[in-house]
Amino acid sequence: MFNKKDDNRFDEKLIQTSQQGSLISIWVDRQTGVNYLYTWSAQGCALTPLLDENGKVIVEQIEAN
Repeated sequence: MFNKKDDNRFDEKLIQTSQQGSLISIWVDRQTGVNYLYTWSAQGCALTPLLDENGKVIVEQIEAN
């Protein structure tokens, strides 16, 4: 099972919580630059690539180490 806290592959860019305790955040994959929209609530969670206005996956430039 994937556990983000045990993996340094993702950066969390934005976090928003609601009064009901749900969470919305954007994760950036450090290896590929792909942005993901992550949501969590008591009913479950979802992770999906973040898309721009043209339906293309948002990818950030990755800095070489």
